[in-house]
Amino acid sequence: MTDGNASIEVTVCIPTFRRPEGLRKTLQSLIQQQTDLPFAIVVVENDAANPLGSQVAREVLGSAALPHHVVVEPKQGNCHAINRAFSEAREIYPSADCFLMIDDDEVADPHWLEAMVSTARRTGADIVGGPVVRQFEVPVSHAVSAHALYGYIDGPSRQVPAIHGTGNCLISRKVFETLDPSLFDVRFNFLGGGDMDFFRRCREAGFTFWWCQEVLIHETVAADRASPSWLMRRSVRTGSINYVIDRKRARSPVTVAALQLKNVISLGLSIPRAIAILFKTKALLPATHPILMSFGRVTASLGFLPTPYEASAIPAADARIATSSQT
Repeated sequence: MTDGNASIEVTVCIPTFRRPEGLRKTLQSLIQQQTDLPFAIVVVENDAANPLGSQVAREVLGSAALPHHVVVEPKQGNCHAINRAFSEAREIYPSADCFLMIDDDEVADPHWLEAMVSTARRTGADIVGGPVVRQFEVPVSHAVSAHALYGYIDGPSRQVPAIHGTGNCLISRKVFETLDPSLFDVRFNFLGGGDMDFFRRCREAGFTFWWCQEVLIHETVAADRASPSWLMRRSVRTGSINYVIDRKRARSPVTVAALQLKNVISLGLSIPRAIAILFKTKALLPATHPILMSFGRVTASLGFLPTPYEASAIPAADARIATSSQT
């Protein structure tokens, strides 16, 4: 540990996997943060076989006057990468009390870090979240843009029961010290939803959440994630994630039976929910969401789980990117 590390109050954690150019934009937005807070950046590369992200991180951060730490996590899986990022940040920057996270396909507003930290310190909240505004690579229809999967918590800044994702969040050191070593459950590595499970455990542990409408993150949505087929598969996976989170807490025959009843009720309620969404959005695609989520719950209960985050399912970065990032 250096004297510089001891002065760090905030760390920004970024797990990255096969998005070197997206990571470059993310890092550049962090370099441009308008704040006097001493902060550091921790990047965890999760593609050990072809670590283009770590190369980009060292290149960009090496030329900036910002404390940083770049490491490769050999165990593939987003929960492994997230856990490594937070553990490295806590160990290397022991004076930091706020740990922020941003994804490698996102860009932070220049006042993002300052607003996140000031919100946490002003309110005393243990966890702070904010909106992720989607920017589509290609023009999309109203049916796509109106889909619930592209929404976020609505309304003014306020205390909320929980937040749902790590793409724009702050977590206090106290949370990690209380939940450690059980941080992000690696059973969600390839399914997704480890953040939803983590925040549910935080809520059960009594931590307070705050929603800050002003802390903006912009996410670039790739063309293949803006298609109706992708959204429908994602709806099914959301239902699967919800079931797995519930199943973790069903430890007796009675609670398991109650969970199966919940699946049946979910199926029944999905129809009127779908009709309500259809009337609200005037589009069929968003209306499929509750029905497909219920279907995902049922298929998950039968042992069928999607694994979209396995390396085999994610294209490797274009070789041309590797060439350009090293010049």
